Amino acid sequence: MMSDRIFGDIEGIPIGTTFVTRKEAAAAGIHRPLQAGISGSKDDGSDSIVISGGYEDDSDSGDVIIYTGEGGQDDKGRHIADQQLVRGNLALAKSEIDSLPVRVIRGADKKNPFAPEAGYRYDGLYRVDSHWHEIGKAGFLVYRFKLVKLDSTLPPNKLNSGLELVTLSAGTDNPKRATATSQRIIRDSKLGKEIKKLYNYKCQVCSLEIKTNAGLYAEAAHIKPVGKPHNGPDKPENLLCLCPNHHLMLDKGVYMIADDLTLIGLEGSLEKHPNHQISIEHIRYHREMFN
Repeated sequence: MMSDRIFGDIEGIPIGTTFVTRKEAAAAGIHRPLQAGISGSKDDGSDSIVISGGYEDDSDSGDVIIYTGEGGQDDKGRHIADQQLVRGNLALAKSEIDSLPVRVIRGADKKNPFAPEAGYRYDGLYRVDSHWHEIGKAGFLVYRFKLVKLDSTLPPNKLNSGLELVTLSAGTDNPKRATATSQRIIRDSKLGKEIKKLYNYKCQVCSLEIKTNAGLYAEAAHIKPVGKPHNGPDKPENLLCLCPNHHLMLDKGVYMIADDLTLIGLEGSLEKHPNHQISIEHIRYHREMFN
């Protein structure tokens, strides 16, 4: 059964949209759970989190969040037990290994300069960079997740909102002008996950199967790069399921792929699933990049 969980932005809800209550945020689809801070499942991954000062171990720098996992607390929010890598914690770990974007919603928190004064605010997409476990401030094991913002926009900082007494420079009558834009490539995380599932997370070059505590890990690699100046498509025929080593080696031209899918620079051939049509055009483009 396919999940209707949405990874990425919700249509019609721009960054900075505020909600008075969690119920309003849930109705908008920005974060479905009314109480849990993590939305997701161990099979799908996590699509959104709320950070609102519920855990003393949390750290928020705006573009980087060190987020404490769920569990181990009593009904008064005190840590009384070790956290486990289950439920929401496992969902966030799954988002890490599948490179799924996570929506971040900040709730009012007087201790956090990046939190709204009241209610809840959608602050954009982050990626789960890494996770680990450690002994928290209360003396119990907690899971920690490093989330990094996917674009350059920072949430408002309350510490910088007041007026400060400053000495102004003389300036200039003829200021230079420049136009600056910020762009990021939006990759289809669902498509990459489907490619990896098609190959059971086994590398098409070496058949390596990497097992982590959050499940199997592999990477969806583009044959023709998607960034400028190559502008490759984010489509199945331009994707491969690779281990991290052979992904990097492909990107650096350590090996290439012949039209018959034999490898150039390495021994062997590229494994191909019958339902996966690989573009010979993109394979040739990759060869031309490094020949």
